[in-house]
Amino acid sequence: MKRLALRAMRGCGVFSLARAASAKMARILMYHNFSGPGGATPGALSSEAMRAQFQYLRRHYRVVPLLQLAGQVTSGKSLDRHTVALTIDDGRRDFYEFMFPLLKEFEFPATFFVVSSFIRGEDWIWTDKVLWLSEQANRPGALKPGKLDEVFRSLNRMRPGERNAQIQTMAGSAGIAIPPQAPRKYAPCSWSELREMAESGFVELGSHTVTHPILSSITDEESWQEVSGSRGQIEEGSGRNPLAFCFPNGMPGDYRPTQVKQIADAGYACSVLASFGLVDHRADPYRLPRIGMGSKSDPLEFAKFLDGVAYYQRKIRTTLRPPIG
Repeated sequence: MKRLALRAMRGCGVFSLARAASAKMARILMYHNFSGPGGATPGALSSEAMRAQFQYLRRHYRVVPLLQLAGQVTSGKSLDRHTVALTIDDGRRDFYEFMFPLLKEFEFPATFFVVSSFIRGEDWIWTDKVLWLSEQANRPGALKPGKLDEVFRSLNRMRPGERNAQIQTMAGSAGIAIPPQAPRKYAPCSWSELREMAESGFVELGSHTVTHPILSSITDEESWQEVSGSRGQIEEGSGRNPLAFCFPNGMPGDYRPTQVKQIADAGYACSVLASFGLVDHRADPYRLPRIGMGSKSDPLEFAKFLDGVAYYQRKIRTTLRPPIG
């Protein structure tokens, strides 16, 4: 039924109308995991789906570097029409394997936000450990996939030490030992791979902190080390100076205003959130919203969010919502 409704909306010109109405607002697309042809990994966008998305982008939009878009926002001038920036979080090798070749083929720029300790091989990302535990659901007491949202909500607000201990407790209760190194599916890029991508001219490296903590769960002193330390580690390992930052999780409540200021103080030109929205010339360059596209394998669903239909639907619902009290 939902797909039929989307087809009807597209057939009636709703998608093209929304695209025209929002032409002067930019889109920043957010991705995480990727898989090869025929991939059926939950949460991973397959090569075929990526190609379909890129073909749609080529027909209707202009893909630009994130820093170029952020520079326009900072200037306060009207944004170029039909502008899109691509961003990818975390630093996993599946980006290098599956998306990077398509970026070169389509000649699209993208920003790759990496967790520096992950690239250095010091640990793997704690969110991936939780996902990995959910994949061991055949074990008695293992974390069930349907409980993931609830688990992440509880872990997000814990301090890193408490959170890591809780993850170990979850693994222990199921009789599972978390591998010291990330399994292949969750493996990081190497520094040489990051340098190769940066040298291609199609990938700009950005920072996603040192260890991927939810910033509101740590002190400002600790977050400064995460923000500035990651920048130094990425520059040391890749030879590139990252100028864009990505907040871990990046939803309301995941950071404080003082920590937003730290991003500018550390020398970054912009930062992105995970909060949904389009970008206009009045946006804060250090609180840029994004559109999650990693799960949009259906071309109609992708177009609904890209063209602005979902954006206007939310605006209408907000306008019609009765006031509280």
